[in-house]
Amino acid sequence: MLHALSHITVLDLSRVLAGPYATMTLGDYGAEVIKIEQPGRGDDSRHWGPPFTDGGQSAYFLCTNRNKRSLTLNLKTEAGHKIFRRLAAQADVVVENFKAGGMERLGLGYDSLRTENPGLIYCAITGYGQTGPDRALPGYDTVIQAQGGIMSITGSTSEGTDGEPIKVGVAIVDITAGLQAVVAILTALQHRDRTGEGQQIDIALYDTQLSWLANVASGYLLSGDPPRRYGNAHGTVVPYQTFATADGHLMLAVGNDAQFASLAEAVSEPAWADDELFATNPARVQFREQLIPALANHFRQRPTVEWIRRLRAAGVPCGPVNDIPTALETPQAEHRQMVQTVTDGNGDQIRLVGPVPKLDRTPPHISRPPPLLGEHTDELLQEKLALTELEIQTLHDNGVV
Repeated sequence: MLHALSHITVLDLSRVLAGPYATMTLGDYGAEVIKIEQPGRGDDSRHWGPPFTDGGQSAYFLCTNRNKRSLTLNLKTEAGHKIFRRLAAQADVVVENFKAGGMERLGLGYDSLRTENPGLIYCAITGYGQTGPDRALPGYDTVIQAQGGIMSITGSTSEGTDGEPIKVGVAIVDITAGLQAVVAILTALQHRDRTGEGQQIDIALYDTQLSWLANVASGYLLSGDPPRRYGNAHGTVVPYQTFATADGHLMLAVGNDAQFASLAEAVSEPAWADDELFATNPARVQFREQLIPALANHFRQRPTVEWIRRLRAAGVPCGPVNDIPTALETPQAEHRQMVQTVTDGNGDQIRLVGPVPKLDRTPPHISRPPPLLGEHTDELLQEKLALTELEIQTLHDNGVV
């Protein structure tokens, strides 16, 4: 199998989610990813549980660290400092998520490393970026969600405690920042292929959060009206929300007037398609308070599976509101190999969510399980730096690795 990035070596100094998600994605495409971790402790997420495997690996760590080898290295020691510089001189990409200026204080920032490796791509992921008045603040996903506006439009439309701002159920800012980092790294590699020049990449969680406010931010910038919460509904497309059925919930996504006419037929209200209150989307937005209760009354009369069958037959976009077990175990997920099993260094069988893109020439793949802490330290020191067994043992004895 041809692996698109098998010629690329990545030094991964990042921890927790955004950086590890980025480097895992590069590893899925064949990049050699060396995860450099603090001796004795490693990535913070190794300790975030339960649940843990029988061998002590946390589910949180497992979700973003496949296709990597783990090398423990104390960067605060002179010997560790030298080892990292030697590795960076051979690498194509460095990814780190220390606070702004953290690597510079260690003497291992981009300006220092590029003197020995001018083609190095150096990606720093922080909460607020390398510049600006908030650059020194730590970056935590939920704080960024709150500060970046997404929580102000997420949650129930109810007043009181039921209407409190709600974060997204996963650390979505971290994940999307990781994806932004991947795009930037691949772009920088393309530039290097043409010019031989490396460059520094500055990814901020806060910038990322603002960028995916998308149409909500655009609507505010155009109108000047502060966006409000719509719960599971949509501010500018109606009907586009969840409805309770006789035995659960379904999600309805009517994106145009033709689909609405089909919906009207499916709920035995064909006259709605010609009603001036409902015939066009701007009208449905204006008169949603009349339309939505009427639709809700219909949907409560039948079970979810029956509505899904009827609506899909009519060409109306919809789907059930599944829980996580159901979503991961659908025939579609199975067909797309979205859950895959690997065996880690302890012999534990681990199920992981698989790579997303399906490329016919260079598909992403899982070639390595998430590593145990320091699992590949000796192997990498021998392979990359040609250290002897005695030299490696001395590093262990001195707490360098």
